[in-house]
Amino acid sequence: MNFRTYKLKDIGEVITGNTPSKSNSEFYDSKDVMFIKPDDLYIDRITMLNESKEYLSNKGAEHARILPQGSVLVTCIGIIGKIGILKQEMAAFNQQINAIVPNKNIVNEKYLAYKIWNDRKKLQRIANAPVVPIINKRQFSDFQIEIPPIDYQLKVVDVLDKAQELIDKRKAQIEALDQLMQSVFLEMFGDLKGRQVSLSELCYINPSKKEIENMDKNLPVTFLPMANVSENGELNLSESRLIKEVFDSFTYFREGDVLFAKITPCMENGKGAIARKLINNIGFGSTEFHVLRPKENVNSTWLYYLTSLQSFRKQAEMNMTGSAGQKRVPKQFFSKYKVVLPPIERQNQFAEIVQKIQVQKEVMKKSLTELENNFNSLMQRAFRGELFND
Repeated sequence: MNFRTYKLKDIGEVITGNTPSKSNSEFYDSKDVMFIKPDDLYIDRITMLNESKEYLSNKGAEHARILPQGSVLVTCIGIIGKIGILKQEMAAFNQQINAIVPNKNIVNEKYLAYKIWNDRKKLQRIANAPVVPIINKRQFSDFQIEIPPIDYQLKVVDVLDKAQELIDKRKAQIEALDQLMQSVFLEMFGDLKGRQVSLSELCYINPSKKEIENMDKNLPVTFLPMANVSENGELNLSESRLIKEVFDSFTYFREGDVLFAKITPCMENGKGAIARKLINNIGFGSTEFHVLRPKENVNSTWLYYLTSLQSFRKQAEMNMTGSAGQKRVPKQFFSKYKVVLPPIERQNQFAEIVQKIQVQKEVMKKSLTELENNFNSLMQRAFRGELFND
């Protein structure tokens, strides 16, 4: 296969976005033109951009840089290499993004997006700031990629699209299982009648470290930064520390405790989990977690799903204290929040249902990993010209 090396500036027009003045409310008073920012782009796949979280008025768009349909957008400040393809007729975008308006005689926009996605680690390596990674327009314009003939590009796009479709379907199935667990919770506990008690009566809030202060401080324990907790309750348990390294500065929890993120935006995004499979049954982690330890007749699974409800999160958000951008849910909130405690038998029944659904979810996740590995293999072969025999 005949590949030719191009700089990005040689296969299309490279444009850096900008932000019309926020002080002029007329620029943002109607939803006339999409205004794309990095948080509109997925981190785990190429985004097909049909809508945005923020919009400009037509007047605001006069002060923005406008892209046509088919443009490829790449984040170049902060998280490097989130990629999107504009599907609407036109859109504006901010200064954290560089875009390419591709010359379609040279490159198909989807092939270009897949190729940059495959090469994003190379982009990340040239980012020139250790604290906030950044790639300027010149660096981006000079970034080199290998491009084959158009007919080969189109065949590659067709294969990768079909592989990505299978991944998206599997992810949707996993998400549906997460939603099913929330639905079962609401069905079983959403309309309970009876005496309401505060949540702080049902669990210990941020239990004291005194119960382990006499333990061997050289004992290894699980270490859990906020980044290792997902928005659907899954934990990355790959890190460990010695007790003496974390005792004074981090939040303590143990097996079966429920973790609840108390800071924006983690709380709003639903970060939380049940502490499971901890080294020596002990964990330490981010000080931005509240730890809820169930008392007698309280099941950890029931407690976790209660604190995961949107209604619970909204109440917690309404009670946050602190300055804008640094607000936190105070410990006192758990004394204010009232709930009817279901019989422990019913809580246990719910936990058994969740466990069965989790087994199905693990099967789906294993299948997803296989699909993603297949997709990555296809990409490597495609960009080496090995995907087709002809």
